[in-house]
Amino acid sequence: MRFGVLGTGFWADKIHAATLAEHPSAELVGVWGRDVAKAKAVGAQYEVPGFADVDDLLSQVDAVSIAVPPDVQVELALRAATAGKHLLLEKPIALNLADADRLVAAVHDAKIASVVFFTFRFRPGTAAWLEQAARTRLAGGHGSWLSALAGSPFDDSPWRKEHGALWDIGPHALSVLVPALGPVVSVQAGAGLRDTVHLVLTHSSGVASTVTVSHTVAPMSAGTEFFVHGDAGRLVLIPEDGVAAEAFAVAVDELESAAMTRGTHACDVGFARDVVAVLEAATRALASGCRESVTG
Repeated sequence: MRFGVLGTGFWADKIHAATLAEHPSAELVGVWGRDVAKAKAVGAQYEVPGFADVDDLLSQVDAVSIAVPPDVQVELALRAATAGKHLLLEKPIALNLADADRLVAAVHDAKIASVVFFTFRFRPGTAAWLEQAARTRLAGGHGSWLSALAGSPFDDSPWRKEHGALWDIGPHALSVLVPALGPVVSVQAGAGLRDTVHLVLTHSSGVASTVTVSHTVAPMSAGTEFFVHGDAGRLVLIPEDGVAAEAFAVAVDELESAAMTRGTHACDVGFARDVVAVLEAATRALASGCRESVTG
């Protein structure tokens, strides 16, 4: 499958383009960016051209992987879907439910495959954890991702600074708790220090889970852990660090498979749309101080 990368930032370069360039069945055709000089510089590392015109790149590929801010991603993904190109997207797919719904409709109408890169979901440890959870009568769960964004490659990301950890790493927490416990129907939220957010999620199964996310903790406090609990005890998932490239290679494989079989994927734009619905409800809950229903 021929891929174009849309984006020139750290993640687009070091994860998307680098992984596609080494992938055994994918072909990296080119890189597009709003700054053509950066697109050419990223492309040159992988011996492919940088494109100034996104439609020119779309005309030469079967699929695109997109790593740009979410509001920019929406319009690029709609453009690619209209052109009939399969989509490998970053989370969140949009910053509001209306845009997420537009994208879901476009993918459906174009009859293309879509995969959203919820990193944890493309690791064998997560798959095994979810299989265990599916065999257990669960009573609840918790997810915690505390990070110190300062000094990282994402420290100068305007959209992350504006929307905080809730919208950046909140999707990862939801990507494992929702398949384990069921769709979220309502959210309560409380603000902690700086961008720290605490959520109480009520799932359609009747159980509740809690989530804490932050990009602004002390470095020694950073860490990630998820667990669900029930009849079989407490099932803990501690995601691996430093495996994004390996996970992305699996996401490429699974997009290729979905495109070939004309099937859907567990982490397609429909699932990602439901994640946006929860995040939007959580944002409303932070503002109102009340429990907010999740739009179905």
